[in-house]
Amino acid sequence: MPVIAVTKERQAGETRVAATPDTVKKLIAAGYSVVVEAGAGAPSSYPDADYAAAGAEMASDPAAAIGKADILFKVRGPVAEEIAALKADAIVVGMLNPHQDKETLQALAAKGVRAFTMEFVPRITRAQVMDVLSSQANLAGYRAVIEAANAYGKVMPMMMTAAGTVAAAKVFVMGAGVAGLQAIATARRLGAVVTATDVRPAAKEQVESLGAKFVAVEDEEFKAAETAAGYAKEMSPEYQAKQAALVSEHIRKQDIVITTALIPGRPAPRLVSAEQAASMRPGSVIVDLAVEQGGNVAGSKRGEVVETEGGVKIVGYANLPGRIAADASALYARNLFAFAGLFLDKEGAFAPDLEDEILKAALVTQGGAVVHPALAG
Repeated sequence: MPVIAVTKERQAGETRVAATPDTVKKLIAAGYSVVVEAGAGAPSSYPDADYAAAGAEMASDPAAAIGKADILFKVRGPVAEEIAALKADAIVVGMLNPHQDKETLQALAAKGVRAFTMEFVPRITRAQVMDVLSSQANLAGYRAVIEAANAYGKVMPMMMTAAGTVAAAKVFVMGAGVAGLQAIATARRLGAVVTATDVRPAAKEQVESLGAKFVAVEDEEFKAAETAAGYAKEMSPEYQAKQAALVSEHIRKQDIVITTALIPGRPAPRLVSAEQAASMRPGSVIVDLAVEQGGNVAGSKRGEVVETEGGVKIVGYANLPGRIAADASALYARNLFAFAGLFLDKEGAFAPDLEDEILKAALVTQGGAVVHPALAG
């Protein structure tokens, strides 16, 4: 019976866990045995007793958990002591941050293990249940609005009281991907007046379906700005100048701006300049969801709330899903449970098929080397 180990997350600030008592039960039912390091679920409010009741064997330290494991489940990449404890033919599965955390990848390769990074799971129908980028971005978009509301010195909805009327907050969401759409929906539920922008024309319908207004220069170039595969085309300098002017004028009138633009393997694009931030009223808030990849907002700092000279707060908290760790862990653990099913054949035997398109896409180290073509060099 193949063994899955789940250990504490040892990278700074990580509060999530890679399996919950619920997914432990499901993994055992699927034919795995599960070893959980004591305290692994505590930051996510999952006590050891619940893991034990679900059928997990509890281990006192990481070496005891990992030493017998065929598979190690992680949220972030394992640290040196965990890598040292791995069997040479083990499998590691997690969000390994392969474009930025090259040191961990090299250490995993040197150990000889097969490592799969969940960020590379292809976005195909069969893999939707394994899509960690979507499951975690959805929660990040929600939490971004909660953090904005907390930093904002006024209420979000319009309030009509005996003492007078309080105007609704104006929220502008930049980027209408998974995180952006959830931010729009959450801000709307809190009663804000919401607008949003995106470089993809198809996003307009999604934004408007959530009750927000779409902001863009909608000329003929914009209408043709999407490839047949659904990706944005590069816009002309003339269009970019018109769009920048429109966005600058719009930002100036907003109470809250939330930026969500990320490009895998590349620094986050700059969406809000220092001049645009300075144009906002004192007490306004900007939340930068891309701070871990360099930031969408000039002046944002990872892990900090920076206040400009003009009194605008720029929120740069890293790992927003980790601020709602119980739900983030539950969703991530279900992603991993589905992924673990790919290691079993039709009879339930442990036989990973590395020609499976999902496993092939997510494999980053094997045979002592980093093997993914996107990481070459």
